[in-house]
Amino acid sequence: MLYYGDFFSNIAAMQKSNHQLFFEAYSDIKELSNSDASLLTLAQSATSLAYAPYSKFKVGAAARLSNGETLKGSNQENASFPAGICAERVLLSACSSLFSRVPIEAIAISYLNDQDKSNRPIAPCGICRQSLLEYENFLKHPIRLILGGFEGKIIVIPKASDLLPFAFTNDDLF
Repeated sequence: MLYYGDFFSNIAAMQKSNHQLFFEAYSDIKELSNSDASLLTLAQSATSLAYAPYSKFKVGAAARLSNGETLKGSNQENASFPAGICAERVLLSACSSLFSRVPIEAIAISYLNDQDKSNRPIAPCGICRQSLLEYENFLKHPIRLILGGFEGKIIVIPKASDLLPFAFTNDDLF
């Protein structure tokens, strides 16, 4: 086992490195494949299931599983703010509960903001990034992310773990 003291004492000189994020950018939904456009449309429809009386920011997520099933989830707020749950984690819970150990091929995430337009992609929050990475690691299968509002630009990221380059994983627990 390598301890932090050992790690830092073994570094001879400062080292520089970088992390690159590769993604595809589309100007609108018409440029997506039929299956990706369909999944994003499902995520958009899932915003209607959101319970967001406080933020007025409704998020919908939809997953396509490797067995062909699709599921959706939405954010659920609570007056006790830490008790709310994001759409991505609602969706992961549904996937895990209904189709245990079936890999997720892709997740589309969309939003409807009552205060402003829904015309650009939004990315998962930090806790959702960690949860998506954990799901990928558990099933040893990348999850493509399709991020877009109700109009405008769409971003597709090859695997969710790309959004969390210095992730905390089970390797860190031992």
